[in-house]
Amino acid sequence: MRTAGRARLLSTARKANPRGAYQLVEGIWAALGEPTIVVPGTAAADTILPKLARSLAGTLDQRRQIAAQVEEVLDAHPLAEVLTSMPGVGVRTAARILLEVGDGSSFPTVGHLAAYAGLAPVTHRSGISIRGEHPARSGNKHSSARSSSAH
Repeated sequence: MRTAGRARLLSTARKANPRGAYQLVEGIWAALGEPTIVVPGTAAADTILPKLARSLAGTLDQRRQIAAQVEEVLDAHPLAEVLTSMPGVGVRTAARILLEVGDGSSFPTVGHLAAYAGLAPVTHRSGISIRGEHPARSGNKHSSARSSSAH
């Protein structure tokens, strides 16, 4: 903070607290002038934190690259436009759907696909009693458990 200087601190503080920025910076500046206590492990933190920051930056960069690759593959798929035009379906969800069902040719009818996804309504019947339709509680349990834990 000392290296940044008062002017830079003041300009940064004004963004968050326009009215109290000057008092805040003056308080920080006074605290910087006070004697400091060196906590054991400070030197280790000075060594480890920059390495962790570089590692995190690398991981985030890899994530951006993979996301771009997934988007390229999805854009090349013939069903991509249809899937992403649905409300609530973005690139990640569309890619997930395509991974699970492919082109849909393994399902004899759209009803089979809806049942697999757990979207087909079910009517309860018992003897002569017929109760209304409600969403199915069946479907691909493995897929829904994975997708709900990923969000």
